[in-house]
Amino acid sequence: MFQIAAYEKYTDGQVIFKEGTHGDWLYVVEEGAVEISRIVDNKKIVIATFKEGDIFGEVAYIAKVERSATAAAVGDTTVGIIDREFFDKEFNKLSGNFQMILRTLALRLKKTTDELVGIQK
Repeated sequence: MFQIAAYEKYTDGQVIFKEGTHGDWLYVVEEGAVEISRIVDNKKIVIATFKEGDIFGEVAYIAKVERSATAAAVGDTTVGIIDREFFDKEFNKLSGNFQMILRTLALRLKKTTDELVGIQK
């Protein structure tokens, strides 16, 4: 399916990436789980929990924006880092119009997540 450049292991609660950081990588959960959350008014809001086989980190990577949330391990977790060169090569095979559609969808997902979290303030 995907070419994995490296594997990283995390313990329960260990942060994989933080909200606001640059999104250089896409990840796939190999073992364990990953919780995606944001801090709003000093409260942690869980947006999603990803299990084995799920991909995360795609919004920042595709849309070339900062990470919209923090990703942390739930229990002992192993993630694969999807090879950037492989992904870029595959992404660049798409027409410019289709790339634009995917970037628009990623930005729309980020905006929707921002709005949903804002509603919970």
